[in-house]
Amino acid sequence: MASLFTFDSDHQRVSSPWLSPSSTSDLSSSRPRQLGSGNASPSLLADHGVVRLEAEPQEGPVEYKLHLLLRSRREYSSSSTGQDRFQPYKLNEPRKEKPVSSHEKTRERRQRRLQELSTQLLWRLQQSSPYHDFSTSELTLPELPEADGSLEPPRPSKLLAGLEQSRGALYEIGVSDDGTLVGLTKDEMDESVKNLRAMAASLGCTVQLLKMVVVGSCEWHERKNHLNSPSQHQTKFEAREEGESEQNLRHHAELWVAEALVIPDLSSSRDILSGNSARDQSSIFMPDPPYEADHISDANSQGTSAQLRIALTGPTTSGKSTLLGTLSTSTLDDGRGKSRLSLLKHLHEIESGVTSSITQELIGYKDESVINYAYPHITSWTDIHSTAKHGRLVFFSDSAGHPRYRRTIVRGLIGWVPHWTLLCIAADDGENAPITQGGTASAQQILGTAGSGIDLVKAHLELCLKLNQPLTVVITKQDLASGISLKKTLSKILTAIKSAERVPFILPPDHNSSIPENGLRTLATSDNEKIQKVLDKMQESNSLVSVVPIVLTSASKGIGIRLLHCLLQSLPIPKSPTAYDFVGRALNPEQPACLFHVEDIFINQPLSHEREGSGHVMAGHMRFGRLSVGDFVSVGPFHVAGEKNGDMQENIASYTSPNSAASTMFRHSSADLTRITSRNANGPLAKSEWHAAKVVSIRNLRLPVTTLEAGQVGTIGVIFDRRTLLTQRMRKGMVIAIPSQHMTETGLQAAAGFTACFEDSNIDSVTPGSLVVVYIASIRATARVLHLTLLSDINGPMSNQAQDDDVFGLDEAEEKEHGTEPLIFGSDGITSVAFELLANREWIELGSQILVMPGGGVGLYSGSERGQKGVAGLECFVGKVIEVVD
Repeated sequence: MASLFTFDSDHQRVSSPWLSPSSTSDLSSSRPRQLGSGNASPSLLADHGVVRLEAEPQEGPVEYKLHLLLRSRREYSSSSTGQDRFQPYKLNEPRKEKPVSSHEKTRERRQRRLQELSTQLLWRLQQSSPYHDFSTSELTLPELPEADGSLEPPRPSKLLAGLEQSRGALYEIGVSDDGTLVGLTKDEMDESVKNLRAMAASLGCTVQLLKMVVVGSCEWHERKNHLNSPSQHQTKFEAREEGESEQNLRHHAELWVAEALVIPDLSSSRDILSGNSARDQSSIFMPDPPYEADHISDANSQGTSAQLRIALTGPTTSGKSTLLGTLSTSTLDDGRGKSRLSLLKHLHEIESGVTSSITQELIGYKDESVINYAYPHITSWTDIHSTAKHGRLVFFSDSAGHPRYRRTIVRGLIGWVPHWTLLCIAADDGENAPITQGGTASAQQILGTAGSGIDLVKAHLELCLKLNQPLTVVITKQDLASGISLKKTLSKILTAIKSAERVPFILPPDHNSSIPENGLRTLATSDNEKIQKVLDKMQESNSLVSVVPIVLTSASKGIGIRLLHCLLQSLPIPKSPTAYDFVGRALNPEQPACLFHVEDIFINQPLSHEREGSGHVMAGHMRFGRLSVGDFVSVGPFHVAGEKNGDMQENIASYTSPNSAASTMFRHSSADLTRITSRNANGPLAKSEWHAAKVVSIRNLRLPVTTLEAGQVGTIGVIFDRRTLLTQRMRKGMVIAIPSQHMTETGLQAAAGFTACFEDSNIDSVTPGSLVVVYIASIRATARVLHLTLLSDINGPMSNQAQDDDVFGLDEAEEKEHGTEPLIFGSDGITSVAFELLANREWIELGSQILVMPGGGVGLYSGSERGQKGVAGLECFVGKVIEVVD
C-alpha cells in the first residue's frame, strides 16, 4: 500500500521447460509460431530430445497438471509411461447437509473443482505480471463447458482488471509435479483443454496450444455396456482377446502431453489502435511481443471518476502518516503508530517512526461510502477504481517532515503538482512537558541544541503559504492537547494565514469524545452542512486559494475523521491544465502537443542493438495534452557526451553580460523569445539530447488505460528506436513530449539557463556567484546565480537610460509630490535573478513556478548543509520563470 506503483523489474518470465538452457528460454521476448485455429501439430517425444522435464517450480507462471478433468479418471491396466503408479483423481465428497439429487451433487462438485482450477490459473497469470495488484471484485465464475453445448471455444468475458500486463501462464498438461511425462488419452486431453479454455474465458483470456507430443501408449478394459461412451470413438483400435468374456473389451490408445499458453485477450484494444496511422512507422521499432508490456485495456477507461490529488505535509511527529493510515484503513491508532504501518516503505521508518520517503495512497468516495481497505472486497487500488466508479478518487502523497529530509518535503509539494495541500499540525505542539505516548517532539528534541528557538510549525506553514496553492490545515492529536496549548497553536496558525491575506475557516469538530472504527466507513449527513459553508465561501471569493479550511482531528479517538472525509469528497478540483495556462500564446507561441514530467524511474536499462525487448517505465505527471498507447514521442533532454560546464557558460554568455544585464537580458520581444527557444534546434547538440520512442503501456494510478489525460498522474512504458544507442541513463526531471508541427522541423529545445522574477524582499540575500538548488516541476537541479536586477513590474525591467536621464532627481520629487515612494532594491517591486544550470540542460516552461533554496555554509546540524539562513532548512524563495536561454 505504500508505493504509488508496485512495478517489479525482476518479475517471472514465461519460459518453457521443454527448452534447453542454450535455447531461447523466454516466450515473452519472441513471437510464437502461428497456430491457426490454436491446435498445435502433433509430434513424437523423440523429436524433442527429452525424457522428462524438470520438477515443477513452486512459483512462476508455469503449471504442471496431470489432467484438468472434472470427473474421476479411468483406471489403466498398463501404461508405457508408468501411469499406473498414480492414484486416479477422486472428487471430494461434499459435506452432508440437506438431501439433494445425485445430479445436483455431481454438478456442484464439478463447479467447485472448476472454480478451484480457475483460481490457480489466476495466480499463475499474476506471476508473469510486473504489477502486483489485481481486482477480484469483478471475478466471473467459470461456467461448466457443457452448459452451452457449443463445440466452439468459449468467448472470453471482460478481461479481469490487472491482467493486462501479464505475459501469460504456461500449462503442461499430462505432466506430473516431478516432471514425469505421464500423458493422457486423446479424449481426456481434449476434455482437459476444453476445461482450460472455460477457465481462461472466465478471466478474459484465450488459450493457444504450443505442443502436442505423443509420449507413450496405454491399455484399459471396458465393459460392453460402456461402448457408447465418448472414449470408444477416440481410441486407436479395439481388440477382443481369445477366450475373453463378450462383456469386456480391451482398448489401446496413445498417450499425449500438451503445452498450452494462456494469455490475456487484447483483440478489442488492438482493433482500436489499428486505425492509428502512427503505427505504420512501427517497422523502425522493436517488434511488438504479444506478451510484452504493451497490453492495454480499453474497457477500463479512467474517465469515469473524478481525481483529486492531495499533498500531505507538516513537521515530523505531527501525525501525517498516522492520519493517512486511519483515513485509508478506518483503523484507530493505538498511540504507537499502529495505523501507519501499512504506509511505511523502509525498515528504519518502522523502527524510528520517522518518514523519510514519499509514499502514496488512494481512497475512493461514492455516495455516502468511503472506499478504502476497510470496504468489503477491497485489496488493491484496482478494486478501489472499480468500486468508486462514477464517484471520486483522492490520491494522497505523504512526504517526510524531518528537516534533514527537506528535499523530499519540497518534492512532495511541487513534483506531483497537487490540487490541494493538507498541512498537519499537532495540537500539542505548544506543550513544554516531556513527550507522552504519541506526543509531539519539540524542535530542540529533534535537532538538539541547534533546534533551540526554531519553530517547525511556522517553517512549514510559511512554505505552504509561499507556494500559493489551495491549502487545508488539519490539527492532529486533539485528544492529547490541553486547552491552553490548542489555543496557542490555533492562534499561531490564524495569524500566519491572515498575514498572507487569506481567510481561515474553522470547521466545528465532532461533539463525540470517541467514534468507533465502523463509524469511520461512512460519511455523516450532518457534516455536509458544515462543508457547504466552506464551499459557499470559496464560491463568493471566486478563488480556491483565498479560503483555508481548518479541521480538528484525532486518529486515536476518531474525532474529525468523518468530517475530513466529507471535506475530501467535496473539495473543488481545478480545471484541466492547458499548454498556455502559465503564459499566453503571444509570449510562448510554440508548445508541444503534450508534455509529461518524469518523477520516478522504475526500469532504467540503456538499450542497444543486441538488447531487444528492454524498455523504460517512468512515473510522473501529465502537464498538458493527451498521451495514448502507440504514440511516437520524444524523450529528453539527455546529457550530451562530452558536454562540459564551460560549453553551457559560453551559451549563457552569448545572451547575458554582467555589465549590461538590465539592457540585454530583458528586452526581448515575443518574436525574439520564439527565435531564442528554437536556436540551435537543428544542431548536433539538440539531436543527441532528444530520442524518439514509442509508448507501449500506460497506467493511471495503477489502472491500465489506453490514454493519459491532462492533469493526471501515472506510469508510461516506452521502447526506443532499435537504432538508438543510449549512452546515458534516464533520470528524474526529464520530459516525454509529442512535438508540435513546427517543432517537428526545428526540434525540441532544452535550456542551459533561465531568469525568474521574485516578489520576496529577502531575495537580495542570494548573492551573484552563489550556488542554489532550484525546483521546477519535476526538476531538482543545482544552479549558479549570475546576477540580480530590479524590475519596475513583471512586464519589463527599469530602464538604465531612464535612470541616467533623471540626474537631477526630478522624478523622485514628482513621486513624493504624488505621495509615492521610489523603488528600493530588495524591499519593493520585483527582482529578477538569472541562473545557470550546472549539471544538465533541462526542459523549462516559460511562466512555470520556481522554488529556490539557498545553498552553502554550515547548516543547522553539522557539515555543509544547504539552507543555513533558513528556519529548519526550509527557507526558500518562490518566483516565476520569465525567460529561458538555450
